[in-house]
Amino acid sequence: MTKLPNIDSVSARRHFMASSAMSVGSLAMAWMNQQEAKANPQQPNLEPLSFDTLPKQPHHPPKAKAMISLWMQGGPSHHDMFDPKPEMVKHDGEDFPDEIKYDDAANASSKIFASPWKFSPQGECGMELSELIPHTGSIADEICLIRSTKTGVNNHGQSIRALQTGRITAGRPSLGSWLNYGLGSEADNLPAFLALIDPGQLPVMGVENWSNGWLPSVYQGTVIRPTEPRILDLTPPAHLKGKAQARALEFLEQLNEQHRAQRPGQHDLQARIASYQLAAKMQVAATDAMDLSQESRATQEMYGMHEKETADYGSRCLIARRLIERGVRFVQVYTANQLWDSHGGIIKGLPAACRKVDRPSAALVRDLKQRGLLDSTVVHWGGEMGRLPVVQNDAGRAKYGRDHNTHGFSMWVAGGGFKAGHVHGKTDEWGHKAIEDVVNHFDYHATLLHLFGLDHEQLTFHRANRDQTLTDGQPGQVIPGLLA
Repeated sequence: MTKLPNIDSVSARRHFMASSAMSVGSLAMAWMNQQEAKANPQQPNLEPLSFDTLPKQPHHPPKAKAMISLWMQGGPSHHDMFDPKPEMVKHDGEDFPDEIKYDDAANASSKIFASPWKFSPQGECGMELSELIPHTGSIADEICLIRSTKTGVNNHGQSIRALQTGRITAGRPSLGSWLNYGLGSEADNLPAFLALIDPGQLPVMGVENWSNGWLPSVYQGTVIRPTEPRILDLTPPAHLKGKAQARALEFLEQLNEQHRAQRPGQHDLQARIASYQLAAKMQVAATDAMDLSQESRATQEMYGMHEKETADYGSRCLIARRLIERGVRFVQVYTANQLWDSHGGIIKGLPAACRKVDRPSAALVRDLKQRGLLDSTVVHWGGEMGRLPVVQNDAGRAKYGRDHNTHGFSMWVAGGGFKAGHVHGKTDEWGHKAIEDVVNHFDYHATLLHLFGLDHEQLTFHRANRDQTLTDGQPGQVIPGLLA
C-alpha cells in the first residue's frame, strides 16, 4: 500500500489563499459594485440627445418671424435724442434738486445740463424727436418709442447682460440664441443667428453678446466681419473647388458620422459637425447674401452707402435685410465699442455718432416696409443705458459729458406686432428715472417672445436640475401698451 505524502497544513492553507486571491477579490469587487449601483441608480437623460435649427412650432400664433437688433453700445443719450425735458431748459446750469446716483463720482457735478439740441414733433403721430436724428424723425409713424426702459444696474457690462441675456450674471445664453433654440430657422444654408460687428472694435463684453451660454453650441451666433472676407475660410482654394471638394466633404461627413455615433449626447461635437455641413452650403448662400452689388443704386443711396460717414453702417444694415429675406431668424448689427459712451465731449461726439447710424437705421425700416417684411420683422434700436441729466467733466462746455443712467432711458422698436407711431412710458421731469409704464428688461423680453409666439415661462431648457428661461423667474410681463 502506497503511503500518501505528509502535507504541511500551513503550506496548504497558503497555497489555497494564493490561488484563490483573484477570485475572492473579484467576488468582493462585484458585490461592492452591485451595492453602489443600488445606492446610485443610473440617471435618465433629462435633455434631448441632439439639437438642431430646423423650424419649430411656437406656443401660439406669432406676429413676428425675424428680428434685426441695431445695438448702440455705450449708452445713447435719451436727453439729447428722444426725451425732451422743458424743466431742464428752465433750470439749465442750476444745481440738481434731488439725489442722483453717479457711476463716475470723481468727475461728477450736480449742474443741470439741458440738451443743446432742439426737439420738434415728427410724423402724423407728433412724436417729439431731436434735430440730431432727422431720418429717424421721418419714420416716426412706424416706430414705438419706449421712454421708460430700465435695467437698474449702473454699469455697461451688467446692463448689457440684462438686455442681451436676461440677467446681469455672466455665462447665460443671448437673446438670439433663445430665439434660435425656440423657433429654429427658415434658412438651411445660412446660420440662424448672425452678428455683424463694427470695423472699429468689438463691443463691450465681446463674444458674450452672441454667446449660446449653456444652451447647446448649435445656437451660438456667427460673426460677420465688417470687411472682406466677411466670413473667414469660407471660399476654398482653386485646386479644391468643384468635384474635388465635394468628394472630400462626402468622405469627411462619413468619418464624422462614425465618430458621432460612438459618442452620443456630446452636444459640442454635434454642433461642430453641423457647422461643417452648414459651411459647405454657405459657400454659395452667404456670398450671395452679402453681395450688395445686386442692389439698385437707389437702394444703396437710401442706406447711405456712397457717403463716408454712413457707408459702413449702411452696408451692414442692408446685409441684415438681405439675410432676413433669406430666412435668418436673428441679426444684430453693432456699433463700435463705447461709441455712445459720452462721458466728455458730447457736443461734438454725439452728432458724429448720430450721423453714422441715423440714415441707415431709418432706411432699414422703410426698406422692410416697402418689401412687405416689416409686419413680420422686429427692428430694435438701442443700447444698454441712457445718460444722466447733469454735467460730467465740468471743465468747459466743449468738454461736457453725461454719466451712465440705467434707471430710465429710451429705445425704439418697429414692426413685428409693436404699436406704430406710439410713445410709451415716461421718465421724471429730469429724465432721471422711469416713473410711468416702466419697461424693465424682463418685461421687454416677455413682450418680445410673446410677439414671436413664445411664452417666456414655457420656453425652457432643463439644466442644473431645473427649467431655465430667458426671464429666469423675474416678474416679466407682456406689456399690452406696446402691442399693435
